[in-house]
Amino acid sequence: MAVTHADLAPSRRSTELGSKTGAILMVLTILCGLFCFILCLIAEATRSQETWTSNSGKGEEKYECVYSGSGKTPLLCSAVAFVGLAVTMVVEHVYILVAISNAPPPLLVNWDPDSPLVKSLTWQAGFFFVTTWICFAVAEILLLIGLSVESGHLTNWSRPRPGCLILREGMFSAAGVFALMTVFLAAGLYLTALRAQRMFQEQENVRREVLEASALYASPPRSPPHRVIAAFPREDPITREIGNVPPLFTYPLGFSKQSSLV
Repeated sequence: MAVTHADLAPSRRSTELGSKTGAILMVLTILCGLFCFILCLIAEATRSQETWTSNSGKGEEKYECVYSGSGKTPLLCSAVAFVGLAVTMVVEHVYILVAISNAPPPLLVNWDPDSPLVKSLTWQAGFFFVTTWICFAVAEILLLIGLSVESGHLTNWSRPRPGCLILREGMFSAAGVFALMTVFLAAGLYLTALRAQRMFQEQENVRREVLEASALYASPPRSPPHRVIAAFPREDPITREIGNVPPLFTYPLGFSKQSSLV
C-alpha cells in the first residue's frame, strides 16, 4: 500500500477550527437550532387562549374569562428551547475562542491592518458576532416572556376570572425564527474564523519560503577548508643514478653518412 503525503502529515488537533470536532460541533449547533425552532412552533400551536363568558347577577352583567388549557405543553417546549439555545451558544463560542487562542501563531497578529483582505474579514467577523448575539438575546427574551405567561395559570386554569393574561399570536414563532437565525449566524462566524486562519497559514508558508530562498542566495559560497598534508616519517626523496640508457630512436648508418657529406 502506497504512503502519501496526507498519511505522513500530522493530524489536526480537536481544538483546531478545521478539525473534525469543529465540523461536528457546527452540524450539532445547526441541528439544535432546528430543534429549538420546532419546539417554538409546537409552543405556538398549543399556547393558551382565553374564552370570555358573561355572568349576570344582582342586575349587573359581568364578563369573565377562562383559559383554554393549563399551558404545560407550551411551557415545557419553551423551557427546553430556552435552555437548549443558551447551551448551544455558550458551547459554540467557547470552542471558537479556545480554537483561536490555541492556534500555532495567533490569528491576525502579524497581518497588515490596512490590507483590504484584513478589513473585509474583520467586518465580516464583527457583523456575524454582533448579529448572532442580538438574535440570541431577542430569542431568549421572547422565550422568557412566554415562560412567565404560561406558568401563571398552571393550577385552577378552568376557573373563571376577571382577567386573563395571554401571549399575542406569533410570539413563540418569532422566538423560533430568531433562534434559527442565531445558529446560522454563529456558523457564519465559525466559517469566517476558519477562512482567516487558513489564509494566515498560507501567507506564513509563503513568507517562510521567501526567507529561506533569500537566505540561500544571499550568503556567499563557502570555500573548502584548508588541509595541511603532513609528511610521514622517513619520507625523503630518493635519487637514483641512471647509467647508460640506450636512446629511444636509432638512425640507420647510411642515412647518417649521407647527411655528413652534405
